Amino acid sequence: MSAAIHLAASRDAKALLPMVASYHAEEGIASTPEHREAALAPLLEGSPLGCVYIIGPRTAPIGYIVITFGWSLEFGGMDGFIDEFFVRSGVRGRGVGSEVLGALVPQLEANGLRALHLEATAEKPRLLQLYKRNGFRLRDEYHLMTRVARKRG
Repeated sequence: MSAAIHLAASRDAKALLPMVASYHAEEGIASTPEHREAALAPLLEGSPLGCVYIIGPRTAPIGYIVITFGWSLEFGGMDGFIDEFFVRSGVRGRGVGSEVLGALVPQLEANGLRALHLEATAEKPRLLQLYKRNGFRLRDEYHLMTRVARKRG
């Protein structure tokens, strides 16, 4: 199985949106089709705040990964966050995740990324093992905390 990755663009929205809906359903993320489309569009249009990669052939993708970018004084420059990483259930467990991370992380580092973060649940030990095998480590005494913006209007 080839887990080739391709930087996604606006023309890829039709293939990506059903996968994003599947990921959100699996993870229990409440979202509407309009919300998903509005959130994805800027990244597909070239926003410097992040990017989306299609996994597999563009015509029949098997997944996607979203990386968002920030800046860290601690790490000395640009850092990133794996916001979403989805592989279709029928091809999971075949090394696709490792292949994607093995190709993407060095590419990001070659372009100045100093650190890459992700959020993982202890309830999915296979995913934790995937991330550990690919160099991700828990940071002692640190916890990811989130404050969601209040709705306007």
